[in-house]
Amino acid sequence: MGLILFPGDGDNSSPDVTWSCTRFNDFRERLARAEGFSLPEMWGFGGDRPWSDISTILEPLLDHPDVGGDALSATDCAAMLPRLRAITGEWQEEPNEPLLQQLIQDAQQLAVVLRFCVDKDVELIFG
Repeated sequence: MGLILFPGDGDNSSPDVTWSCTRFNDFRERLARAEGFSLPEMWGFGGDRPWSDISTILEPLLDHPDVGGDALSATDCAAMLPRLRAITGEWQEEPNEPLLQQLIQDAQQLAVVLRFCVDKDVELIFG
């Protein structure tokens, strides 16, 4: 079982990004670490730390159900895109490890999808 993030433009040829649930969890945990906190400590991910305790522009992506839930607006996508790109750049400076290389590719593909949503002014759908 997996999930797909795609623009809400109704066009099946638009860019998308897909993950297994396990890899999406790995991706979000690594993003959370880059933002200075542990995702498993957070409410909704096994912990009891409230989201109000942290400040990250990536919260709409990190604190979102794997499948379904509300779509993210083009405004959310625009706000997250620079931080996602910055984190990807930081990851590229780290020692080469296979999982990290996969996560970098995932982040780069997500950036393509976010940019598309911003340019077309459409929502990002979790499916």
